[in-house]
Amino acid sequence: MREEKVKTFENILRKHALKVTLPRLTVLEKIFNKDTATSQPELEKSIGDDIDRVTLYRVLSAFEEKGIIHKIFDLHGTATYALCSTQCKVHEHHDEHVHFTCSNCNSVYCLEEIKLPNISTPSGFTIDQVSVNAIGICNKCKAIKGASMA
Repeated sequence: MREEKVKTFENILRKHALKVTLPRLTVLEKIFNKDTATSQPELEKSIGDDIDRVTLYRVLSAFEEKGIIHKIFDLHGTATYALCSTQCKVHEHHDEHVHFTCSNCNSVYCLEEIKLPNISTPSGFTIDQVSVNAIGICNKCKAIKGASMA
């Protein structure tokens, strides 16, 4: 199973014209295995000393530029990263979905099933990015609160 994932990650890197390196594979695997967006500090903590901060920053920047990941800001203004849709390309993101941020645990979820409507702009305006953030309590925190009340 692990070998199959590595091949998938290698294919993603090649598809986006990035050299296959251990740091890139490691970061891709960490982001892929999370059900929420993850921040650079969270990645640093989970990766440990295997990748230095500068290399991690460069990997995240390259992934965002190539359309592998997209950036979402949490309630504290910290950038978090999640995988892009397969339609994303270099400098051309197509992640027009709602992001949900839990006001209790600060986790950020991509709600890909909720698509954003097309937005028409006045003449001369160009939209680079649209972001809709829903804020509330995630199912994990709700379950914990429900269990503590019982």
